[in-house]
Amino acid sequence: MKVTVDFDITPDEVRKLFGLPDVEAFQRQMMDDIRERMMSGAEGYDPIKLFQPYMAGTMASWDLFQKMLTNVAGISGSTAAAPEATTGKK
Repeated sequence: MKVTVDFDITPDEVRKLFGLPDVEAFQRQMMDDIRERMMSGAEGYDPIKLFQPYMAGTMASWDLFQKMLTNVAGISGSTAAAPEATTGKK
């Protein structure tokens, strides 16, 4: 048996249903401030610095993910291929 339920609801109604805060005005204010700084070329505005906190976290996450995969696969610190993989013999 298969049951399908469709809801015709707006994102605003979903936000209110789950009790999430309305941050639209805050987001609009922040974007207007960033846009104003970009347009005026305000001193101290550096787009690279704006994204550095996000990039640092992203790179750390990838490093952790690679270590996890290495541990799961049981790969040692060596990157040399196993002899049977290169010769085809065991």
